[in-house]
Amino acid sequence: MFSTEELIKKRILIVGSNGMLGQRLVNFYKNNPRVELLTVSAADKPLQDNTVYKKLDITNKNNVREIILNFFPDVVINAAAFTNVDACETEKEISWKINVEGTGNLALYSWTIDALLIHISSDYIFDGKAGPYTEEDKPCPINYYGRTKLAAENSIKASGVRFCIIRSNVLYGPAKYGRADYVKWVIESIKSKKEISIVTDQINNPTFIDDIVYAINKLIEFKKEGIYNIAGNELLSRFDFALRIADFFNLDKSLIKPIKTRELNQAAPRPLQSGLITLKAQSEIGFKATPLENSFEIIKKELNEY
Repeated sequence: MFSTEELIKKRILIVGSNGMLGQRLVNFYKNNPRVELLTVSAADKPLQDNTVYKKLDITNKNNVREIILNFFPDVVINAAAFTNVDACETEKEISWKINVEGTGNLALYSWTIDALLIHISSDYIFDGKAGPYTEEDKPCPINYYGRTKLAAENSIKASGVRFCIIRSNVLYGPAKYGRADYVKWVIESIKSKKEISIVTDQINNPTFIDDIVYAINKLIEFKKEGIYNIAGNELLSRFDFALRIADFFNLDKSLIKPIKTRELNQAAPRPLQSGLITLKAQSEIGFKATPLENSFEIIKKELNEY
């Protein structure tokens, strides 16, 4: 016999469904018979077939109100963000509107109907002087992107909504559409015989996007709330990450050139010694990060299918 709870479909709203993480979330949930799914993004059309889709501008309060109150989701997953770190320094108004005001709108109307808001945040809320970080470490962003992501977290906390904030870093994975992730960019650059300069002094634990999807599903299943770090199990520099990619895909490593962050003269300063500790997620939801080479195998298989 099934319980009443098991027979009722869970309504899930995926915001930013055309993005890299959004696409994987849609793939995960769209054929689940126990989920009623609505996907939304800022684009006119969805990137995937066989989904119920609506256009949503999260900076438009009335638009957010209409979508959420009409669908009445149990869970709102916010995978939408302005993520161009350097552009955030010059396009402060639009990055604030999307990352902070947009998130605030989602929090307000999620709170109105007592939906759980799951929000994707970043290690860029930290200064990168003493990583890897736990959920309890004090934020201190050093660029405007980081400030917007911290402000979004604070907006969620102040709203009274039930929430899970997922902090992650260096997302990669086999999204079918959109701009290339780090792994695909390294592969395509080297296959094109292009030299790439990669920093040796930015340390993170890169996060496979399917691991975030898994973690989100477990957080919903276990009815968790609060802040959770979700990230890979290996701390390494972007340079070493690129070498591991080249090794796995049998690429010419001589085209990968080491460089220091300061030599890039980027508009936004970067946290250097960063990364996230995932012990809380491991103990509370059984989170296990996919080993790098295993994730590369999945990416290789899906790239071949595309």
